[in-house]
Amino acid sequence: MPEITLLLPSVLQPLAGGQPVLTVPAAGPVSVATLLDAVASDYAVLGRRLRDETGALRRFVNIYVDGDEVRRLQGLDTEVVPGQEVLVIQSVAGG
Repeated sequence: MPEITLLLPSVLQPLAGGQPVLTVPAAGPVSVATLLDAVASDYAVLGRRLRDETGALRRFVNIYVDGDEVRRLQGLDTEVVPGQEVLVIQSVAGG
């Protein structure tokens, strides 16, 4: 089955069993929300780090599909098709 690739920054990799890349099987287009639901079903702590209790993306988490930040597209309703890469970036504060 075709897959969608989710690339994780090093700070989130421990929450995914140390993996830098997760793949999610998809027969066709899925929303970013559906993709995150699939990831959260295997890695609940990672899912909670990406989205809050209402299901919204956390303020410090940015998700990119083909280089475009999903908040500038259709948010969690943004469609992803098999073969695409989804990049997660977590803002890091400090100085």
